[in-house]
Amino acid sequence: MSSAEMRAQVLEAHERQRKRYGQLHIGWNSELSGSLLRRFARLDADTASMLHQTIEALGLSMRAYDRILKLARTIADLDGLEEIRSAHVAEAIQYRNLDRPQVEMFV
Repeated sequence: MSSAEMRAQVLEAHERQRKRYGQLHIGWNSELSGSLLRRFARLDADTASMLHQTIEALGLSMRAYDRILKLARTIADLDGLEEIRSAHVAEAIQYRNLDRPQVEMFV
Protein backbone atom coordinates (compact mmCIF):
# COMPACT_ATOMS: atom_id res chain seq x y z
CA MET A 1 0.00 0.00 0.00
CA SER A 2 1.38 3.42 -0.95
CA SER A 3 1.59 6.34 1.47
CA ALA A 4 -1.25 8.05 -0.40
CA GLU A 5 -3.44 4.96 -0.09
CA MET A 6 -2.66 4.67 3.62
CA ARG A 7 -3.48 8.34 4.13
CA ALA A 8 -6.81 7.91 2.34
CA GLN A 9 -7.63 4.86 4.48
CA VAL A 10 -6.87 6.78 7.69
CA LEU A 11 -8.92 9.78 6.57
CA GLU A 12 -11.86 7.48 5.80
CA ALA A 13 -11.56 5.90 9.26
CA HIS A 14 -11.51 9.37 10.86
CA GLU A 15 -14.63 10.34 8.93
CA ARG A 16 -16.35 7.12 9.98
CA GLN A 17 -15.59 7.91 13.62
CA ARG A 18 -16.69 11.53 13.26
CA LYS A 19 -20.07 10.41 11.92
CA ARG A 20 -20.48 7.68 14.52
CA TYR A 21 -19.79 9.98 17.47
CA GLY A 22 -21.18 13.22 16.03
CA GLN A 23 -23.76 13.87 18.76
CA LEU A 24 -21.67 12.54 21.64
CA HIS A 25 -18.98 15.23 21.93
CA ILE A 26 -16.18 12.76 21.29
CA GLY A 27 -14.20 12.37 18.12
CA TRP A 28 -12.06 9.28 18.42
CA ASN A 29 -12.29 5.66 19.48
CA SER A 30 -9.62 6.36 22.08
CA GLU A 31 -12.13 8.55 23.95
CA LEU A 32 -14.61 5.71 24.45
CA SER A 33 -15.15 4.41 27.96
CA GLY A 34 -17.72 2.53 29.99
CA SER A 35 -21.12 2.15 28.38
CA LEU A 36 -20.05 3.99 25.22
CA LEU A 37 -17.22 1.53 24.70
CA ARG A 38 -19.60 -1.40 25.14
CA ARG A 39 -22.12 0.24 22.79
CA PHE A 40 -19.75 1.04 19.93
CA ALA A 41 -17.27 -1.83 20.27
CA ARG A 42 -19.66 -4.78 20.53
CA LEU A 43 -18.27 -8.24 19.95
CA ASP A 44 -20.06 -11.38 18.86
CA ALA A 45 -20.08 -14.21 21.41
CA ASP A 46 -17.15 -16.14 19.90
CA THR A 47 -14.94 -13.06 19.63
CA ALA A 48 -15.81 -11.94 23.17
CA SER A 49 -14.98 -15.41 24.47
CA MET A 50 -11.63 -15.38 22.66
CA LEU A 51 -10.78 -11.98 24.13
CA HIS A 52 -11.77 -13.01 27.67
CA GLN A 53 -9.68 -16.19 27.43
CA THR A 54 -6.70 -14.21 26.18
CA ILE A 55 -7.04 -11.62 28.95
CA GLU A 56 -7.07 -14.41 31.54
CA ALA A 57 -4.22 -16.36 29.95
CA LEU A 58 -1.97 -13.29 29.73
CA GLY A 59 -3.01 -11.95 33.13
CA LEU A 60 -4.10 -8.62 31.69
CA SER A 61 -6.23 -6.06 33.52
CA MET A 62 -9.64 -4.69 32.59
CA ARG A 63 -7.82 -1.52 31.56
CA ALA A 64 -5.87 -3.61 29.04
CA TYR A 65 -9.15 -5.20 27.93
CA ASP A 66 -10.59 -1.75 27.19
CA ARG A 67 -7.46 -0.68 25.33
CA ILE A 68 -7.58 -3.80 23.18
CA LEU A 69 -11.25 -3.19 22.45
CA LYS A 70 -10.61 0.44 21.43
CA LEU A 71 -7.76 -0.62 19.18
CA ALA A 72 -9.87 -3.38 17.61
CA ARG A 73 -12.59 -0.76 16.94
CA THR A 74 -9.98 1.37 15.14
CA ILE A 75 -8.67 -1.57 13.13
CA ALA A 76 -12.22 -2.37 12.02
CA ASP A 77 -12.65 1.29 11.02
CA LEU A 78 -9.48 1.10 8.94
CA ASP A 79 -10.97 -1.97 7.25
CA GLY A 80 -14.13 0.02 6.53
CA LEU A 81 -16.30 -2.19 8.75
CA GLU A 82 -18.79 -1.32 11.47
CA GLU A 83 -18.59 -4.76 13.09
CA ILE A 84 -15.47 -5.80 14.95
CA ARG A 85 -14.31 -9.23 13.83
CA SER A 86 -12.12 -11.74 15.62
CA ALA A 87 -9.23 -10.86 13.28
CA HIS A 88 -9.42 -7.23 14.47
CA VAL A 89 -9.28 -8.32 18.11
CA ALA A 90 -6.42 -10.75 17.41
CA GLU A 91 -4.44 -7.98 15.71
CA ALA A 92 -5.08 -5.61 18.63
CA ILE A 93 -3.89 -8.30 21.07
CA GLN A 94 -0.69 -8.73 19.07
CA TYR A 95 -0.01 -4.98 19.26
CA ARG A 96 -0.71 -5.09 23.00
CA ASN A 97 1.81 -7.89 23.43
CA LEU A 98 4.42 -5.90 21.51
CA ASP A 99 3.79 -3.00 23.88
CA ARG A 100 4.44 -5.08 27.03
CA PRO A 101 7.93 -5.16 28.50
CA GLN A 102 9.66 -8.40 27.69
CA VAL A 103 11.11 -10.38 30.57
CA GLU A 104 14.48 -11.87 29.84
CA MET A 105 15.30 -15.29 31.14
CA PHE A 106 18.81 -15.87 32.46
CA VAL A 107 20.04 -19.44 32.52
